[in-house]
Amino acid sequence: MSFPLKLYETFALALKNIFSSKMRTFLTMLGIIIGVCAVIVIVGLGNGMANYMKDSFSELGTNLLSVRISGRGTPRSISEEEMYEIVADSPAYLDQISPTVSMQGVKIGTESSTTTSVTGVSEAYFDMKGYEVSQGRGLQYMDVLDRKKVCVVGSYVAQTYFSGDAVGQSLKVNGNKFTIVGVMAQQADEMEEGGTDDCVYVPYSTAARLTFTGTINSYTITLTDEDYASLGKQAVEDALYEVFRDSNAYTVSSMAEMLDTMTGMINMVIGILAVIAGISLVVGGIGIMNIMLVSVTERTREIGIRKALGAKEGVILRQFVIEAATTSALGGVFGIAVGYLLSAVATEVIATVMETAITVSPSAGAVLAAFGISAGIGVLFGYLPAKKAARLNPIEALRYD
Repeated sequence: MSFPLKLYETFALALKNIFSSKMRTFLTMLGIIIGVCAVIVIVGLGNGMANYMKDSFSELGTNLLSVRISGRGTPRSISEEEMYEIVADSPAYLDQISPTVSMQGVKIGTESSTTTSVTGVSEAYFDMKGYEVSQGRGLQYMDVLDRKKVCVVGSYVAQTYFSGDAVGQSLKVNGNKFTIVGVMAQQADEMEEGGTDDCVYVPYSTAARLTFTGTINSYTITLTDEDYASLGKQAVEDALYEVFRDSNAYTVSSMAEMLDTMTGMINMVIGILAVIAGISLVVGGIGIMNIMLVSVTERTREIGIRKALGAKEGVILRQFVIEAATTSALGGVFGIAVGYLLSAVATEVIATVMETAITVSPSAGAVLAAFGISAGIGVLFGYLPAKKAARLNPIEALRYD
């Protein structure tokens, strides 16, 4: 029971010595504070950017594959029926498919819109993208089969041009009249011109006929699970290679793989910045070692008295190591507090200046690691001065003036 008491007394003595010179202690801890704070903010920024990227890609659909048939280098082609068969042949990885055909030239009444996107899709497209219809109905199989001139419009189009009452009204795309059969539920937080709600969807068969598209060359495919992104992509690429015998004739893109690539690049950059910020922790450790060496010199006579009274080298060593570790750990605590404060400020600044919702969110792992490293640095850089103090000759120490 005596050892814990001695350890407690040693810690209390360390705190007394630390706070006996507040300004010197603060300057000693400054390097640790800056290092810990920088690591926390940088890692928090990395987490915020990764989450922002994930949310952005989620809106596009991380369970989607985008297929583009260029036909470059080969006279061969593939029909939409064959593309449907490719999906049906890999039910473990691939779920649904929709051809996509782009159109231009929207005219509503006397007004023309150059920002409204027009896309020909299948009846399954809304389910694939997770879109909901707030008014009327979505596209149906018979609309595609009969190449009907019907469409579903985004909420921006419905509100801006039809005052919210768009179902049953009509608009023109590329000079052709389409009847509005449904209105999409609002997708974005704020509707704006050219945004995700400024859109028109028509049957892909109708779009292909009106744009004189011979063979449809763009498809969207959903995966049964995001974890099967690589396997699903490989299945589509293998099937297309069997048709074209040339990998340059098509492109298959996975949103999930793109997200992983972007996240990996962000994490690499953040890791490098965190290491650079961590250098200040080493600088702070050197500062602690320097001050502890000065402290040993200043307290030489005290050390001599304690050794003369029977204090062993281990006791003296423990006293100075604990003092250095406590100084460093306190710097780590202050650094964590400042890091969280700056993270909150950075979040507000980014939202105000860049108008981007990136939340700088420090992770618990980064906080614990920063604190552990700061305390470890105190022990590491405090050991040399402590060893010097423990080895002082008590006779020479008592003579020191």
